Amino acid sequence: MNRHDLIVIGAGPSGLSAAIEAAHAGMDVVVFDENARPGGQLFKQIHKFFGSKEHHAKVRGFRIGDELLKEADAAGVRVELDSSVLGLYPDREVVVRHGDEVFHAKGDAVLVATGASENTLGFPGWTLPGVIGAGAAQTMMNLHGVRPGDRVLMLGSGNVGLVVGFQLLQAGCEVVGVVDAAPRVGGYGVHAAKLARCGVPFHLSHTIVSAEGTDHVTGVTIGEVDKSWQIVPGTEKHFDVDTICVAVGLSPMSQLLDMAGCDMVDDPRRGGLVPVCDESGATSVAGIFASGDVSGIEEASSAMIEGRISGSAIADYLGYLEHEGETRRVDELEGSLDALRQGMFAPKNRGTVPERTEEGCPVSMNLLEHGFLSDDEVLAYPGVTHAKGVHAVIECSQNIPCNPCQDACRKGCISIGENITSLPVVVGDAACVACGMCVASCPGQAIFLVDEDAGDGFATVTLPYEFLPVPTAGTRGRGLSRSGEEICDAVVESVRCVSAFDHTNLLTMRVPEDCAMRARFFRPAPADADEEAVS
Repeated sequence: MNRHDLIVIGAGPSGLSAAIEAAHAGMDVVVFDENARPGGQLFKQIHKFFGSKEHHAKVRGFRIGDELLKEADAAGVRVELDSSVLGLYPDREVVVRHGDEVFHAKGDAVLVATGASENTLGFPGWTLPGVIGAGAAQTMMNLHGVRPGDRVLMLGSGNVGLVVGFQLLQAGCEVVGVVDAAPRVGGYGVHAAKLARCGVPFHLSHTIVSAEGTDHVTGVTIGEVDKSWQIVPGTEKHFDVDTICVAVGLSPMSQLLDMAGCDMVDDPRRGGLVPVCDESGATSVAGIFASGDVSGIEEASSAMIEGRISGSAIADYLGYLEHEGETRRVDELEGSLDALRQGMFAPKNRGTVPERTEEGCPVSMNLLEHGFLSDDEVLAYPGVTHAKGVHAVIECSQNIPCNPCQDACRKGCISIGENITSLPVVVGDAACVACGMCVASCPGQAIFLVDEDAGDGFATVTLPYEFLPVPTAGTRGRGLSRSGEEICDAVVESVRCVSAFDHTNLLTMRVPEDCAMRARFFRPAPADADEEAVS
């Protein structure tokens, strides 16, 4: 039987982070993972992360995965892939299957970082080919370059559903709508707004009545639900689709911890059955720890910090660290984790709907119920200002942990302050040089550069654009509102993309002056359209 200082089960963001921390302390660390590639969900994620610089803010998920793998390799972490852990016992012994071989290994400590699995939802036709999970859709698109379908209905308005919905658009799919039985958008408003301004409608307080088809999905019927979650007769709506993408939450994969005899608790706020553990991830069984989604569903940024806390705590538990040094390190990491757990979407606030932001601004009900800020509502937020010349307009309306816009602006035009969840403020006496770094760095794509008077009755709007093909200067099209409605003619003045933007193109379009504060997306005209350019 092989022995190790630390056995880590799961090579996702939390497991790798813990392994790196432990290896830096001089421990012999092995990581077992059932997949052919390490990194967990990170390599499926092409969107930019929220948070601050220490949380990998404005960095795309797959790039973070690459960084973790390099760090693990440099630290001497041994990663065993295609290795499924079949059992975990109280004496920290694991049973591993690798190919046709089954073997045992024992650790002085074991960290379970198995993550979470996608929830399913049963409805008539849910077993038809074409009904897929959001994770499967991400795998198809971002790992294999396969488009999941042509016309897709997204079920679920949490962050996963919203992020994957946008990625479906990027892959060239038509997203016919976002459906959720809840009466309000569950994820970040900025994620919902990205979909809405692309013309994707939200059907909240709705669920799927049935999927249609014989050997594959050909259509779907949805219906409104009442307060008892029953379909309201006469509210049914039909869509021709070939794909239904399901994003209805995650459940911790905690079976190994239960098998090992760890005390467990069913906690809906943490996603389901999770181990009872302290802040370091220590469970009720000596030497067995848990971190990441297996101990409570959160974002990948939180999982990585939890992993580092557990890795450091395990090194201290086994005597590889001076306790004082470990305490300082853990205090530092816990402070970073606490920053991510603040604001409207903090775990403690799940299920609540605040009426006002921390600054006293009214929370947009239109955003929660329809996915976008109304023209009147948007003016209530400190990032939305009028000014002469090119200036930033920041349509960030929720207290979420994120500050890369502040760091990106070297002219001091944007301020968030010390509290990472504060709404960004446009500094009135700072001079914007239209560099566009704030636009490109915003993970929620909620920042625009606007010149309300560009001359001759026109304005310019610079927006983030992550679709192919990329329009060129002179391309004609239409300006879309926050709701995705076509409101004016538009023409592309320029498209900029430099390495610092990390593939976020900055598209500047010219629109009528009265649309400066309303036009938020550009839709190219059909190739055969005979429209005249805005002149």
